[in-house]
Amino acid sequence: MRDRIGGAVRWDTAVGALLVVLLLCSFSFVENFGNALNVSFLIGNTLPIALIALPMTMLVVSGEVDLSVGSTVGLSGAVMGALWNQGMAIETIIPICLLLGVVCGLVNGLLVTRLGLPSLAVTIGTMAAYRGIAQIVLGSDSVTDFPFQYLDFGAGRIGDTFIPYAALPFVVLLAIAVVVLHATRFGRSLFAIGASEEAARFSGVRVKRLKLAMFVTTGLLSALTGVFWALHYASARYDNAMGLELSVIAAVLLGGVDFDGGKGTLGGAIAGVFLLGTLQNVMSLLNVSAQSQIVVTGVLLVVSVLAPRIGREIAHARARRRTAAAPPGTPAPPPGARTPVA
Repeated sequence: MRDRIGGAVRWDTAVGALLVVLLLCSFSFVENFGNALNVSFLIGNTLPIALIALPMTMLVVSGEVDLSVGSTVGLSGAVMGALWNQGMAIETIIPICLLLGVVCGLVNGLLVTRLGLPSLAVTIGTMAAYRGIAQIVLGSDSVTDFPFQYLDFGAGRIGDTFIPYAALPFVVLLAIAVVVLHATRFGRSLFAIGASEEAARFSGVRVKRLKLAMFVTTGLLSALTGVFWALHYASARYDNAMGLELSVIAAVLLGGVDFDGGKGTLGGAIAGVFLLGTLQNVMSLLNVSAQSQIVVTGVLLVVSVLAPRIGREIAHARARRRTAAAPPGTPAPPPGARTPVA
């Protein structure tokens, strides 16, 4: 199984344990890692990935993917900067940006669900298109003079604690996403679609409608991330979040979500997000170059896909050995099942 290593340990549990070990080692041995300012900086820099990982996890569970999320973030920020330069109130700009994200997600979803195009190819195309539109909208300008109270919300922290203001709405969204994916019929339907789209359709699941809803939700939260990105870094540019999609996909797969669909947990995905974010923060404190950090992200992406498959092969090999050693007529145990001990 995708969510177990060698049929024994859940993959998402292993990732969570690895995150705890990394945090303990970092607090103990990496200079300045444990001060409140750095921890707040770590959480704030990880929140954009974590926000998009919520709908991306559900989308990948259903057997689809959206590679245009980084470009949607950049387009949202570019529109935000352009409208602010024209004198529009920030309270009006933000809903417009969110609506734009819905439109971006709707375009992706309609191309996939109505025309039957593969989501990988569609979102590679819209990734380039949305980034190009962002450049047309804002050009090479950088908008930085947003209202102080919004900049403070994007980058500030609660009192003298390490908790950013923006972490509070994220926790609410995380709780909603966990309930939706793991405790509702909607979430069970997404797992069913990812496991077997044809079987889900025959069982009465509205496959196209649910997939379209997830593409729209992914676009919406990507646009919200674009607003947060511009406020957190106090800069709206067309190239904001360039390459963010790689980090999101790497974190989600690292957290145990099967790229083929049908398996995964939001807890594992968020553990993967913060494991990746903590690694990047530690490497920055150790003065590791940005290029090397990209290499590490790519290696983790390969490992997150390869390691569970190796574990699955180990489980199957064990099951075959038990079957060969069992008396004739004994039913074969499922992969990963434990042999009773006398």
